[in-house]
Amino acid sequence: MPAMHSLKRCGLILLIVFAWQLSAFAQLSAPNKAGISMGHLHYHVRDVEANKKFWTALGGQAIKIGGVDVMKFPGVLVFLAGGSPNGGTDGSVLNHVAFRVPSLSKVAAAGLTVVPVAGFPGVASVMTPEGERVELFEDAAQNLTFTQDAGFSDVVAERHNRPVGTAIAFHHIHVYVPAEAVPEVKAWYVRMFGGTPGKRSQYDAVDLPGMNLNISGPPRGSAPTKGRMLDHIGLEVSGLEAFCARLASMGVKFDVPYSRNAAGFASAMFTDPWGVSIELTEGLRAF
Repeated sequence: MPAMHSLKRCGLILLIVFAWQLSAFAQLSAPNKAGISMGHLHYHVRDVEANKKFWTALGGQAIKIGGVDVMKFPGVLVFLAGGSPNGGTDGSVLNHVAFRVPSLSKVAAAGLTVVPVAGFPGVASVMTPEGERVELFEDAAQNLTFTQDAGFSDVVAERHNRPVGTAIAFHHIHVYVPAEAVPEVKAWYVRMFGGTPGKRSQYDAVDLPGMNLNISGPPRGSAPTKGRMLDHIGLEVSGLEAFCARLASMGVKFDVPYSRNAAGFASAMFTDPWGVSIELTEGLRAF
């Protein structure tokens, strides 16, 4: 009987752990005090099915939102809409995105070609079927840590200084702007979205729940993201309508004004001063 009770306890623990993992997998990060967290990446791709296979091998779960194929990861949704982009992220102001994994060897074991980044142990790249580079960091990487600027102490931002704790999680978006614009970009994202300023390794950065924005200069390309394969990024916002009104009062001009759609979430779109197209959503957290 004691052995039976022990087995039952082990089974219960496994169920609890499994349920916790599913819950963590299904949810976007909790918002910061400004109501903001990372939401999604929106790609326009020529071959949706081939891209779904890539993102599935990386660890994503396939779902549909409003008829669009979406890959769900801890902390981010990756939209894969069919289309003919006018270029990739290379040459765009938004140069690449990055995820964290416990070990790069597990990514290779899933059948993806993992290419180490020279000079950065624990950092590698994988390529989508259409040539988009996705950067990967394993826990052993030396340049993951985030140091907050003086006067800031955000508990959520400390996640970068600990093991990832899940099979995969979204890590950062890296933008390239003229060197003289780096401080302005950093201050703008802090002011607009309540981000935490600091440094990720040697890069100026702004942390939001679920995403670290890395900012570099000089640029390796500065074309606007609209029309590229990674057309825009998305931030999930609590109280979106009021937040849009606040941004408008701060001089933001919306490309697409606030509205609710048939897919079950509200959204609005604008472009930051450097060409990054940003969709604000409310309701994607439910998917």
